[in-house]
Amino acid sequence: MKADGKKRPLDRLLEMERMFGVDFLPLSRSALRATPPEPAPPVAAAEPVPVRSRPAPPRAAPVPVEPMPPEFARWREEVLQCRKCGLCETRTQVVFGVGTLTAPVVFVGEAPGADEDRQGEPFVGRAGQLLTRSLLKIGVRRDQVYIANILKCRPPDNRPPRPDEMAACIPHLMKQLDWIKPGRICALGNIAVQALLGTTQGISRLRGRYHDFQGRKLFATFHPAYVLRNMSQSETFEADLRTVCRDAGLPAR
Repeated sequence: MKADGKKRPLDRLLEMERMFGVDFLPLSRSALRATPPEPAPPVAAAEPVPVRSRPAPPRAAPVPVEPMPPEFARWREEVLQCRKCGLCETRTQVVFGVGTLTAPVVFVGEAPGADEDRQGEPFVGRAGQLLTRSLLKIGVRRDQVYIANILKCRPPDNRPPRPDEMAACIPHLMKQLDWIKPGRICALGNIAVQALLGTTQGISRLRGRYHDFQGRKLFATFHPAYVLRNMSQSETFEADLRTVCRDAGLPAR
């Protein structure tokens, strides 16, 4: 790491790949032996043109369409005000979760991103849109499942969740699972899988099969953000979604 604390591009790439669903990075021998190209001569930068723009205001956390039991609604309001870890100081809002409380399957990622933090709903950015499209391709709508994260607040700069943050937030997820009682849980990506199973094994070893999670059946697959960067894995991802949705009793095709 450089003295100024900034990570090199390759280090940053490796960290992001491990977060979202891979624990190795293939490199050819020729690439390893390649000599770095000579730096291009400096080019005078054009005078910057000042642009004034206003960021979109944050949306309020979405209110579920279906009626909620009063006790669940009260608890949800408490979670929306949670201050159990330092992320309460940097978040825009708590990203509680979305879907039906009778969902036969719950999808769990690791943490909200910038879009989720702004809109108050999990998996609404590019990765979330891929998850939605992939579910639709197998005949399953978002409102037929439940979607949540290990963390309910966005870590600054989308850094990986810290152990103390996960320890503070996982009880909220566990209470959601106790309310919903899904037949299947689908963990998306390295961090979600490792946090729930308490393992250091990578997603490439755990993906595509069920694991015991406190008496529940947990299926491990890639995070959709990883699939976005590795579209060759899209069919595998869709097949995993089909398996877990069918096993949960949804009419996936």
